Amino acid sequence: MSVDDARHMAHALSLASRGLGNVWPNPAVGCVLVNEKRVVGRGWTQPGGRPHAEVVALAQAGDAARGATAYVTLEPCSHHGKTPPCTNALIAAGVARVVVALQDPDPRVNGGGLAALRRAGVSVATGVMEAEAVRLQRGFLSRVERGRPMVTLKLASSLDGRIATATGESRWITGPGARRRVHALRATYDAVLVGGGTARADDPELTVRGLGDVRQPVRVVWSRHLDLPLLGKLAASARTVPLWLCHGDDADPDLCAAWEGLGAQMIPLDTGRSRQIDPATALQALGDAGLTRVFCEGGGALAASLLTANLVDQLITFSAGVALGAEGRPSLGAMGVDRLAEAPRFALAEVTAIAGDVLQVWERASA
Repeated sequence: MSVDDARHMAHALSLASRGLGNVWPNPAVGCVLVNEKRVVGRGWTQPGGRPHAEVVALAQAGDAARGATAYVTLEPCSHHGKTPPCTNALIAAGVARVVVALQDPDPRVNGGGLAALRRAGVSVATGVMEAEAVRLQRGFLSRVERGRPMVTLKLASSLDGRIATATGESRWITGPGARRRVHALRATYDAVLVGGGTARADDPELTVRGLGDVRQPVRVVWSRHLDLPLLGKLAASARTVPLWLCHGDDADPDLCAAWEGLGAQMIPLDTGRSRQIDPATALQALGDAGLTRVFCEGGGALAASLLTANLVDQLITFSAGVALGAEGRPSLGAMGVDRLAEAPRFALAEVTAIAGDVLQVWERASA
């Protein structure tokens, strides 16, 4: 890998990151076109997933694309979907060389784009900054390879792991800087997820605020019985900001109809013998619906169920400099852990001070 290849691919990866949370079910891809050491075009996947990054970069480059090198963070598509294949566009534009960070595991592509380029006489190099591309594409890769979106669990708590006092007071444990960071994080995810208990207790909006005009993530609530406030903030905004409700197959049909009438999308789930929503089944349903990245904000029971089922890929914690004691409400529900060997483990990846709070990013140790 040459220094120039690494530099231009890093540029393409930074462009690709702009699509996170905006392009599902498509991957967030970046493309940089370089001709005679000059950047002549650049692009990233546009909101909603189209146009693709390569098409945007080629349109910007025009005739300067002929003989250029294209740096693409994910293998160009080779199948006819809602748009023609990007490999065809690159070939037609006369691009001489294509450098790819990561091969696309989607069965519709999976090496087909690289093969088509080579058949057309285009020089192809792969694996440039592959590890960085894998990290960027974790959500898309999870949906393709595991059938479910990547899950990030966010916990905001006191020093002793409490999210509220014994009386339920919780606003605000963390400061305004941490809350702004949460909104910035929400904007990079396809969906924000909470459990029914949180929706009932907090009446949250679950929207991105304070960042200007951004594409709002889907709000997802897991509630077996759909016993959610029909006059709350989620209900009031269901027609303007997407709201998906995962509910049990035994939920009251009248409640289902009421929520549908308000504009919510219903996702019925077979609760089986446990008569509970199975986290793995629910995530599979969200993956089937196209979601690649889910940001879970609790509550404690939902967080514990995801951790127990080993479905949390990344853990983000905000810790405030306050102690609430044993009578405070814990950030996690019961997990049935009897031995340390049974507890889910995470590896520390990042620590950042945000005013008076501490942000920690933990990656699943097995990932």
